[in-house]
Amino acid sequence: MSQVNLRIDQIHEAIERQDDVTLNNLISEVSASETARLIEASTPENRMVIWGCLDVQKRAGVLKSVHGKVRQYLIDNTPQNALLDSLFLLQPDELADIDDDLPATVINAMIAAMDELRKARYNRVKHYPNNTAGGLMDADATAVRADVSILSVLRYLRILRKKEDEMPRQLDSLMVVDRTNKLLGVLPLSEIVSLPTDILVADILEQNFQAIPVDASQEHVARIFQDCDLLSAPVVDHNYRLLGRITIDDVVDVIQQQADNKMMRSAGLDTNTDMFSPIISSAYKRGYWLGINLITAFLAAWVIGLFEAVIEQLIALAVLMPVVASMGGVAGSQTLTIVTRGIALNQIGRKNLAQLIFHEASVVFLNGLVWAVAVAVIAFYWFGDPILGMVFGVALLIVLITGVIGGIFIPLVLQRMSIDPAVAGSVVLTTFTDAIGFFSFLGLAAIFI
Repeated sequence: MSQVNLRIDQIHEAIERQDDVTLNNLISEVSASETARLIEASTPENRMVIWGCLDVQKRAGVLKSVHGKVRQYLIDNTPQNALLDSLFLLQPDELADIDDDLPATVINAMIAAMDELRKARYNRVKHYPNNTAGGLMDADATAVRADVSILSVLRYLRILRKKEDEMPRQLDSLMVVDRTNKLLGVLPLSEIVSLPTDILVADILEQNFQAIPVDASQEHVARIFQDCDLLSAPVVDHNYRLLGRITIDDVVDVIQQQADNKMMRSAGLDTNTDMFSPIISSAYKRGYWLGINLITAFLAAWVIGLFEAVIEQLIALAVLMPVVASMGGVAGSQTLTIVTRGIALNQIGRKNLAQLIFHEASVVFLNGLVWAVAVAVIAFYWFGDPILGMVFGVALLIVLITGVIGGIFIPLVLQRMSIDPAVAGSVVLTTFTDAIGFFSFLGLAAIFI
C-alpha cells in the first residue's frame, strides 16, 4: 500500500473514531495539494470534516488544487467570511482561475476589498481565457529598466521584498523593458548576485530568450517550456509589450490537467467527474457512452447476421471470429494512438501524411504476412481444413490493413469535424475493425468453403 493510500485510510479511521487530535496531526503533515487529493478521495460528509480542520492558508491552497465540482461543493458549504479569508491569500491569476465557481456576492466582496494594484492585476488576468497564456500568467512580472545599474536593481528587490513581505514565486530572472514597457530582454538573478554593482543592466541582459504571445494556448505554452527547458517566461502582447510572466509551476499544473483530461475523456467521462458524485447523475453520464457502444456492437452483430447460414454450416467460423476482430482492433489502436498523439502535438500535416501512411502500412503489412501465415497454420492443424486456414489468414491480413487505415484516417476526420479523437476515436475504430473483420472472414468463407 502506498503512503498516500495509507494516509487516506488513517484519516478516514480517525474521522470514524471522532479522534480530532489524530486527525489534525495527520492533516498538518501533508501539503495543500495532497490535502486536495485526500478531499477528492473522501465522501461528501468526510470532506467537510477534513475541510473544517484546515487553517486559512491551507484552505487557499486546497481551493486552487481541487477539481471543479469538488471545489464548488466546498465553496457552497463554507460561510462567505471564511471563504473570503482564504481567497485573499491567493494570487490574482489563481483567483481568476477559480472565480467562475464563486457566487457573485463573494466576487463583489473580494474585488471591493482589493487595493488598486491587486485589482489591476486581477482584471488584467481575468480579461483572458483560462486556457491561454494570458489566463496562466502572473500579471506581476517584476520588470526593471535597461539604463539602471545592478546596484539599483538590488535596491529595488529589497524594496519589493519589504513591501510584499516576500519575493515573487519561482523568481529566476527579471524582465527588462523600455519606457513604453516594450520587452527588451531578461536579466537572470545569477548575474545580479555575481557581477559588480556598477554594471548597467543594458550591458548584461539576455536578448536570446523565449517570449510567449498572450493568446497562445496553454498546450502551446507547455510545449514551449518542455522544448526550451524553461523555469519562467515573459508574456507579451502583439506589440511586444510586457504583460506578465508564466512560471514552471503553472505549466506543471497544465501538463497534469492534460493527462487527467485525456484519461477521463478516453473513458467517455466528464473531465471534472467527482469520484463521489450523485449516483443518478453518474449513471446518466456514463450511460450515454454505453449506449453508443451498444449501437456499434449491434452494427457488428448485424454484419455477422448476414452470414448466419454459413456459420450454421461450420462452427469453426464462430470459434475463430473473435480472433480476427481482436487482431484488427489491436493494430488499429496502435496506429490510432500514434496519430492522436501527433495531432495533439501538431506533428501531422499535409507534407508528412503520405509518409506516415506508407510507414504504418509497411509495418502492418510485414506483421500481417507473418501472423497471417501463423494463424493459417494454426487453423489448419486445429480444424484439419486447409481452405479454412487460407481464409482465416487472408481475412486476418485484410483486417490488419484496414485497421491501420482506420487508425490513421478516423482521428483526422474526427478532428476535421471538431470531435476530440481521444474521446470518440476508439469507439469508431472498434466498430470499423469489427465490421470489416467479420465481413471479410465470413464473406471469404461463404465463397470458398
